[in-house]
Amino acid sequence: MNGFVDESLRALVDVLVTADQETPPVPLRAWVDTAFNGSLVIPRPLIETLGLQQASTTQAILADGRVADLETFTCYLHWFDAVYRTQVVANDGEFPLLGTSLLVGRKITIDYIDHRVEIV
Repeated sequence: MNGFVDESLRALVDVLVTADQETPPVPLRAWVDTAFNGSLVIPRPLIETLGLQQASTTQAILADGRVADLETFTCYLHWFDAVYRTQVVANDGEFPLLGTSLLVGRKITIDYIDHRVEIV
């Protein structure tokens, strides 16, 4: 999987998600967030557009130490020739975030000279 480093130095990759296994997947440009140990965070407007179903809420410790209850939704993620049912966290940010749980067993290279991202 290849991505790129943008002008703001964000490592970005395109992933495919869908609300169910019958719907064609939609590409999302996700920011690789090595401080997030989940799988995906998706902005609320995009969750609504995709038609994701709410799954539950989960508690999280935020970067500033606060504890927050976060809504989770179910989606199907196309990831390295397989489709996974996973929960995503809703947020009010601009970008979807790709967390480290999707990087387990993978190697990520972020090349700030050539502005390339590679996950193998």
